[in-house]
Amino acid sequence: LTLFGGDHGWHASDWVASDDRVRGGKSVSYLDCTNTTGTFRGTLDIKTLGGAGFASQRTTGDDREWDLSEYAGIQLYITTGDKKRYTFNLKDELLPQDPDTGREQSSISYECDFELPPLTVPGHAHDKTVFIPWSSFNATYRGRPKTDAKPLDLKKIKRFSIMMRSFFGTQEGDFSISIRSISALPE
Repeated sequence: LTLFGGDHGWHASDWVASDDRVRGGKSVSYLDCTNTTGTFRGTLDIKTLGGAGFASQRTTGDDREWDLSEYAGIQLYITTGDKKRYTFNLKDELLPQDPDTGREQSSISYECDFELPPLTVPGHAHDKTVFIPWSSFNATYRGRPKTDAKPLDLKKIKRFSIMMRSFFGTQEGDFSISIRSISALPE
């Protein structure tokens, strides 16, 4: 099941930035969309927030929902990228906006970190796939493990996001990864 890209193409209206600027940071991200690829790129700043930092693109809309319960996991079909570590996130619950700030309230995310497969040359076309089984997604709240969280409800996925973060100061600077498609693979 192709979720984004592939035969459907990439559409900028499906995605919006969610960067550390909401917390006073200076990181910035973009998702450049063409018919064939979505390029997640930007600059991760870790100095402003003292070693922390994140830049991400997330799906738009509070009323969207995907039933992925008949699938085994998520597959990213990557065309080019760097050797940085990325995080793919899922949410099965969205909280209402904070009435005081107008921002979305934090809720539990289910996330998995990934890198390009070994033997790939950064910046060169290589068409590699990264498969993330459901069992690899771990519950977190604001980037911290949430061991008492309920299991991910695959019948009502409400949000997808791709993130670049500092991993507590271990990476920073420019990043770029081009994705041909994001799909749910059958069991």
